[in-house]
Amino acid sequence: RKHMNYDCGFEKGNHWFRYRTGGIIVHDNKMLFVKSTIGDYYYMIGGGVHMGETSQGCIEREVLEEAGIHASVEYLAVVCENFFKGDGGKIDGLDCHTLEFYYRMKIQDEDLSLCKTITDEGEELVWLPIEEIETSKIKPEFIKEKIHEILGERKTIHVIEERDR
Repeated sequence: RKHMNYDCGFEKGNHWFRYRTGGIIVHDNKMLFVKSTIGDYYYMIGGGVHMGETSQGCIEREVLEEAGIHASVEYLAVVCENFFKGDGGKIDGLDCHTLEFYYRMKIQDEDLSLCKTITDEGEELVWLPIEEIETSKIKPEFIKEKIHEILGERKTIHVIEERDR
């Protein structure tokens, strides 16, 4: 199926909505994150789902574009309804609402030296030790609180994140 090269999302007045995916990628007891250039925090690798694209297809495409590695979806780990006040960049000050599908992924490339250190957007890619996740600054917040549940059980959890509204 063909998909259009623009994200599922819109802006209306002071409101911004986006449908996005995130990849949960673990290797050698470390998890892959992107370090934000706007704020001092980490977030999950991923991006906006394009019109006509599946969320699984999106995260596999995004991981390849951003990190340069082939990873395939294993299962849907988290569905998050995320509400927050935009802070920095093009969403600064906007009332944001994202629908996020986080997938547990399996790395296909044996040679992880192929993994980039900087994304196509110029942000740093970081392999964060799992034991440091709970004490690191990560957005959305639920990731660090539920990391053991997310990594431990092969099930889908539903999260409504409203603390940063």
